[in-house]
Amino acid sequence: MTGTRGTGGATARAVAGGRAAPAAGGWAAVAAEIARTAGVRARRDEPLSRYTTMRVGGPADLLAVAHDAVQLAALVRFARGAGLPHVVIGRGSNLIVSDAGIRGLAILSRAEGCRVEGNRLIAEAGVPLARAATLAQRAGLAGLEFGLAIPGTVGGAVWANAGAHGSDVAAVLESARILRGDGTEADEPAAALGLAYRDSRLKHPAGQGSALWADAASAAGLSAPAEIVLAVSFGLAPADPVAIKVRIDEIRRWRREHQPLNLPSAGSIFRNPPGDSAGRLIDAARLKGARVGGAAISERHANFIVNDRGATAVDVRRLAEIARAEVARRFGVELVYEVQFMGDWSDWQQEER
Repeated sequence: MTGTRGTGGATARAVAGGRAAPAAGGWAAVAAEIARTAGVRARRDEPLSRYTTMRVGGPADLLAVAHDAVQLAALVRFARGAGLPHVVIGRGSNLIVSDAGIRGLAILSRAEGCRVEGNRLIAEAGVPLARAATLAQRAGLAGLEFGLAIPGTVGGAVWANAGAHGSDVAAVLESARILRGDGTEADEPAAALGLAYRDSRLKHPAGQGSALWADAASAAGLSAPAEIVLAVSFGLAPADPVAIKVRIDEIRRWRREHQPLNLPSAGSIFRNPPGDSAGRLIDAARLKGARVGGAAISERHANFIVNDRGATAVDVRRLAEIARAEVARRFGVELVYEVQFMGDWSDWQQEER
């Protein structure tokens, strides 16, 4: 990808098969421009394993943390204007970053403003969905309880129409504030976002872009969404806080009993196929406990791969491909990834341990 000069004055280019490189002045100059235009300090060669729930992934050329929606929008606008490849990462769930890392700028969304207005909960994109569920409960608002089971942020949850325990984002979302590809912002009603099973219009941009939303991001090599979620509004129902808490506690207890919460993972690896469960199929293929390097298919839930022995990203992907191929061979079902693979995966199949 060849960068173009933007209002910030910084330019960047991506070297095929290698590191992204600034056209002039080095990464220090780009970081200085980010500090000047967005008011955010950028760090060089930051390991992304620190920011993903699977705890794998190489470095980002630059990493900057957005502490509110204004900074998030400013960082994305800067990167777009500078022609700088960039990604936006929430809590790093449903995300496998390659061992080679991510070229350009990784924007860590810690935009966590949140408030209750009547029967609405309004949250910036970086608010963890589980926290939003708890805040709604305390305010006596029902409908977000399922969010306790989602390890990502509200922005990523909208991007993927995340769901669990019989509900999903589409059931409670009223609107989302979107940063468009042209840099303008708009409040979009939920009906305009194309929410479907683990899907939304935000996953399928009409044109080329360079920004990725990632509690779940576009797979490496695909054109990136030009729209970014900045904030959301959930429409909820008044209810007894005690009754809501009972439901939340039930979900918390179910998760402890059925999911490997004590080990690093990316959550569910595959979507459930129509009328079936990915976990059931992988279990029926007798793959629980199967291992590649430091990664293993969980004995507790077969749709989870855990990092229990210092796994690499390649370990995780190879094991996932083994499970996918075996389920297809035994049952004729092609499992679809729920996790997203981000970064440079160009030679992962050829690598030898």
